[in-house]
Amino acid sequence: MEKRRLGKTGLEVSVIGLGLWAIGGKDWGPTDDRESLGTIDAALEAGITFFDTADVYGDGRSERLLGTAMKGRRDRFIVATKIGWTGFDEARKCSAYDTVDKLIAGVEGSLRRLNTDYVDVIQRHIDYPDPTVDVFLEGFQVLQNAGKVRGYGLSTSDFAFLRQFNADGGCGTLQVDYSLLNRTPEAEVLPYCRSKDIGVIVRGPLAMGILTGKFEAGTRFGENDFRRRWHESEQERKIYLDDLAKVERLRGLAVDRSLTQLAIQFTVHDSAVTTSIPGAKTVLQLRENLAAASLPPLTEAEIAAIDAITPPGGGRRIWPA
Repeated sequence: MEKRRLGKTGLEVSVIGLGLWAIGGKDWGPTDDRESLGTIDAALEAGITFFDTADVYGDGRSERLLGTAMKGRRDRFIVATKIGWTGFDEARKCSAYDTVDKLIAGVEGSLRRLNTDYVDVIQRHIDYPDPTVDVFLEGFQVLQNAGKVRGYGLSTSDFAFLRQFNADGGCGTLQVDYSLLNRTPEAEVLPYCRSKDIGVIVRGPLAMGILTGKFEAGTRFGENDFRRRWHESEQERKIYLDDLAKVERLRGLAVDRSLTQLAIQFTVHDSAVTTSIPGAKTVLQLRENLAAASLPPLTEAEIAAIDAITPPGGGRRIWPA
């Protein structure tokens, strides 16, 4: 597995990581903890070193499962988690972590669930500036100085907010939505990260599953699957159908590889990207994702064909954050 340097954190991480939102079992349909642990184990044995989770995924379930998986072999994992949405005050549009002490206590809660005394990367999960931005920056720096985190960053697609968060040059990572259907980060975000030595973590490389090619107009999602809004909301259904039409055109480019593998390969072809973190709830899904790491790089002709479907810098955000 190819490894790349994660910006100014200095960490060397696998070019394909594992996103652990789905194994929380709250927003992506049912999961089985035994199968989730087997998937993490298979990822590690296949060469994945980077694992991304968050305190809010399954109300801590995702972090606890990763903590269980790491027992006795913490040194083989590079762990990133996120904080900010738990207890969010909707009325004030403000994080519950409104003091440095509260933020530190929240991160320490993640450490307990992860069964570790440090995380490699801590990220602000709230994707826009609220009154607590300075609290997060100060708190992350205190935690870094104390050795409880090795680097810090944020998760956002908002370029102005990224620049604000990195005003002092300390931001080491950015997690951003980027895919064949959403190339908007290419305009400003990726060049900025390259120039400021910020490691880019790509979330949504499969566009919430659309780029697996398994969905169609009649697909229906379960009650506890947030994607059900794609067929319940008239506006979102229109966007979803437009995405499916693009997928059909992209499918013709997936020669000697699956559409899933083409999508993952695309997200790591840009030198600004350090790692892409498709989720997987099963070993079978994981293996499909991993195969992208062993395929030849996309050619200039293939990129040009993609450009004709989704122009550079074009597309739309699949997830509002």
